[in-house]
Amino acid sequence: MTSALSDSDPVAIHYASQELESVILNALIKAGKDPERLKPEDLAPIDEFHIRGRKATLELARELGLRAGMQVLDVGCGLGGASRQLALEFGCQVTGLDLTAEYCRVARLLAARLGLADRVSYRQGNALALPFADASFDALWTQHAAMNIADKARLYGEMWRVLKPGGVLAIYDILSGEGGPVHFPVPWARDPSISFLISPAQLRQTLETAGFEILSWRDTTETGRSWFRNLGEKIAEQGPPPLGLHLLLGPEFRQMAQNQVRNLNEDRINLIEAIVRRPGVAP
Repeated sequence: MTSALSDSDPVAIHYASQELESVILNALIKAGKDPERLKPEDLAPIDEFHIRGRKATLELARELGLRAGMQVLDVGCGLGGASRQLALEFGCQVTGLDLTAEYCRVARLLAARLGLADRVSYRQGNALALPFADASFDALWTQHAAMNIADKARLYGEMWRVLKPGGVLAIYDILSGEGGPVHFPVPWARDPSISFLISPAQLRQTLETAGFEILSWRDTTETGRSWFRNLGEKIAEQGPPPLGLHLLLGPEFRQMAQNQVRNLNEDRINLIEAIVRRPGVAP
């Protein structure tokens, strides 16, 4: 969910978590899982840091048309859940890039435990200066990352640069709604200083100005509301699960989640899934 500069950056500080590996492994044991025999679904409650989790990942990936052997870059990969899923489901070679060094380190360890170290790799880096050559990737992927990045033009310009002509970019992000300012804290920011939401219209304009051709555009705000309602009912009945996003964000997560629901219900945030293409033919 992150991408910017270094662990001294305010965004990195927001996501930083001490002893994250041991926290996750202990939670897995508490949930009745064997850390030495992990399956991808064991990690699903924590390793996809976005609304609707793995279901949203698979829906978007199928629409993107991924194929075995494609080189894919996941910008703002977090703990690497989506990148590992793309490698498993579609046979892609996936590189994950994230601001937070601890996320990258834990993503590598989880990939190794799942036997995927040869199909996914992780690198700490800056989404505004992607450390890759021009036209390096067949597809780009980003979920719930751009909210923390102010310079959208530079962000999508960099994505254009590293994407091959004819390549596609999948976007699933939180955008500003018409209901007023966001209630904080939320999972991506404890206060407005690291939150940079733009409207759906502004995102479309930014993408088109960068040179992208929009192939699909879907508002999934109501689907997100429904997902949160179901999740809230489940937690009310069964209590919080041992493994979940609360492990990443600490004691404030409860308030963050409540504000997330309120922001969705009051139309202060929107959810957009889009697939865009860099025109041209790959060399």
